[in-house]
Amino acid sequence: MKFMSVWNIKPENLNAAVERFTTDNPEPSPGVKLISRWHEMGTGKGFALLEVEDQVALAKFMVAWADLVDQKIVPVMGDEEMAKAL
Repeated sequence: MKFMSVWNIKPENLNAAVERFTTDNPEPSPGVKLISRWHEMGTGKGFALLEVEDQVALAKFMVAWADLVDQKIVPVMGDEEMAKAL
């Protein structure tokens, strides 16, 4: 299943978030595949598209950033899947 993660770095945590992103591995653990990640320039906001086989792994990935960013995660589907649903 695919999920969209939308985040906003808390302004007071910008330096810590940049440090974590540039020095640690920001990739999710097995069971979660990062398809694409996009960043708004200069705002601390962005979104990612994830393919998830293991929801516990997804939760662990989200919790790993929860101290620095406000985030929302929602299930999504592409046009082809939505057309089948309609």
